[in-house]
Amino acid sequence: MVVMALCIFFISGCSKSSEFQIKDLAKTNIDTISEIHMDQVVTLLKTLTQKLYKKNPIELQKVHGQTIESRLNQIFTCPVDKNQEELDYKDGIDAILLGFEPEYKGDRIFATIYGLYTMIYKSYNSKCELFVLDYLNEQNLYNSARNIEIFVWRIKTRQKENGELFILTNSIDGEIKNLSYERIFGKLISLQDTMALIISNRTGRLITEVVRMAGMAFLPIGF
Repeated sequence: MVVMALCIFFISGCSKSSEFQIKDLAKTNIDTISEIHMDQVVTLLKTLTQKLYKKNPIELQKVHGQTIESRLNQIFTCPVDKNQEELDYKDGIDAILLGFEPEYKGDRIFATIYGLYTMIYKSYNSKCELFVLDYLNEQNLYNSARNIEIFVWRIKTRQKENGELFILTNSIDGEIKNLSYERIFGKLISLQDTMALIISNRTGRLITEVVRMAGMAFLPIGF
């Protein structure tokens, strides 16, 4: 009877929905919160991708036959598809940097968003699901938040030889400034910073903060 009661307790406490799965028994509350955060990150990145392609339609036309939907399916896979030949098999920070190279002729939105997604993905130990024995690293999560800030700075400042930005984001229509991109980036940064604090509180390890400077290099993400 005791064993049965314990089973019922764990089942009721670990299930994220009305449909319980045995694997949920191997999850902690932190694991569940981490997965929810990553799901929110993916939702925000998909919205960002759609907005950027609509703002920069020329990028989508650089590879024949691609649509916004096909690009979303190509970028947001879990586990990550690292066989991106058009990016020279680069991911994470390397893919972001490729997308901002002046001589790059490919789809800059695909390169930078794929790089941003895979960089954040690495901060979650490159896993689709987290279980009891999976320990996230608070420094990786913190660094990923700072890298998003660096990404924002680059997308606002990296220009072609003619002075045009590589990737267009905000514009001013009359006196009304479109701040939707800032809101998305702000939410992404907040999600990563929040997870960093949650994990730091769990592990008792302090986060090494960095001085944020315009033009600084991306911070490493390792595990």
